[in-house]
Amino acid sequence: MNILLDQGWSEIDSKLIKNYVLPNFVEGINFINLIAIEAEKVDHHPDLKLYKYKNVRITLTTHSKRRITKKDIALAKTIDHIFGSMKVI
Repeated sequence: MNILLDQGWSEIDSKLIKNYVLPNFVEGINFINLIAIEAEKVDHHPDLKLYKYKNVRITLTTHSKRRITKKDIALAKTIDHIFGSMKVI
């Protein structure tokens, strides 16, 4: 998990949290939609918050375990990959 902390993720109250800034509102929504598709595939759903029109906050935890699990770490890596591969308009 240390690599995630080095990539901007924070561990707060047994949750992984990261904020992303997108160029605009449309790209913020697009990012959330791309995350939703991948989260649905692995049946692991993060809390997603769009704020100040182009900022996205991701919160990951495994609610049934009340802690961070391998599923959270794997999805965090996927989310970072999605963000890195976005071709913004």
